[in-house]
Amino acid sequence: MARKPSSKSEFVLFDVIYEDDAVRSNRRVPREILGGLDGDEPARAFLETQDREIAERSGRPMAAIKIVRRS
Repeated sequence: MARKPSSKSEFVLFDVIYEDDAVRSNRRVPREILGGLDGDEPARAFLETQDREIAERSGRPMAAIKIVRRS
């Protein structure tokens, strides 16, 4: 029997706009770190950490994040 889709997923999708105006859409952030008094601010820190790890692995610096908004 097929399962009904859940109304709450584990992740929230965000669009990230960088200082050089590059856009990365649908970046996944765990729902559990969001909410509370900080709202979506923890998503920015999470995405910056991911970008830092990607930059270290690729050897190319990432641009700074200008805007983070829900998709």
